[in-house]
Amino acid sequence: MLTLEKRPQPSQAWTYLAPLVAVVVTMIVGGAVFAMLGKPPLESIRTIFWDPLFGEFAAFDRPELVKKAGPLILIALGLSFGFRAGIWNIGAEGQYIMGAIFGAGVGLAFYPMEARWLIFPLMIIAGMVGGMLWAMIPGLLKVKFKTNEILVSLMLVYVADFMLDSMSLGLLRNPEGHGFPGSRNLQQYASAYNGDLIAGTGLHWGVIAALFAVVVSYIALSRHIFGFNVRLAGQSPRAAAFSGVNANRLVLVCMGISGALAGAAGMFEVAGPSGQILSSFNVGYGFTAIIVAFLGRLHPVGILLAGALMALTYIGGETAQLTLGLPRSAVQLFQGMLLFFLLAVDLMTNYRIRLTAKEAA
Repeated sequence: MLTLEKRPQPSQAWTYLAPLVAVVVTMIVGGAVFAMLGKPPLESIRTIFWDPLFGEFAAFDRPELVKKAGPLILIALGLSFGFRAGIWNIGAEGQYIMGAIFGAGVGLAFYPMEARWLIFPLMIIAGMVGGMLWAMIPGLLKVKFKTNEILVSLMLVYVADFMLDSMSLGLLRNPEGHGFPGSRNLQQYASAYNGDLIAGTGLHWGVIAALFAVVVSYIALSRHIFGFNVRLAGQSPRAAAFSGVNANRLVLVCMGISGALAGAAGMFEVAGPSGQILSSFNVGYGFTAIIVAFLGRLHPVGILLAGALMALTYIGGETAQLTLGLPRSAVQLFQGMLLFFLLAVDLMTNYRIRLTAKEAA
């Protein structure tokens, strides 16, 4: 008879093995799902994970992979601070949208002025401020009225969606766009454009910011008293209170960091790959980043690798849709299964399976 036995302490081996096992199980189950849809399972998995890196069009796909990994890593890093402290910000998508609106708004306010040294840094600051302000709403409500930050942050995503529609049809709509929705294309405004720093690599300022944030997050979480307080609050709130950690301040700081990084990701995206404020701007990066954060074990280096992996599923999924006719929903299901199986396999971190004799009635 198989039983679960709690481990005396969490298994270090399973802590690192769980994401790898989850990826393998996702491939197996995902292949079965693709087979039920009438698609070749092995070819589907190869198309998603292999072709973007080494396939016929890899030279085009690899820069796109870099571009998609950047915002996922930035948002997931911000979320990891709160998740480690037991603060559940599920509304990063809304903060990402607001960062894009604030950043684009500042850039368009200066149009057609040519002063990149001034305009682009101001856009970055505005994007971070926009995301942080949006994250402060659930943060302040939690501190002042003990509301549930999960529900409030999630509901604010829909408010941000309405704001995005309103801006693309109203305040930020291109006055020379003949009435069509959408702002001016920032890719055509040199002072606000977040283009490739090295042509053809996909390496823009958003990716540089993501790599820099990985280093800073690692230092903050593992080499600074703030990181110790974050971990202590998440593992033992009572012990954190006894040690003098201000829980309310920690909530606001973690929500602020999450919002600022999500807002920066939105600004870099709207000024670069996306190019303009449109109702279709949000593509779910804020929600996907939750998977990235947990797949990376809430560790900055793990998040870097998990962000690259999730970006690979985006690019590979688009390729599979075009070449194999896989429905988009199947690709999204595949991405969701990564988190599902990670949570399932993660059980082995704290428990082990024992084979015991069945007791007599």
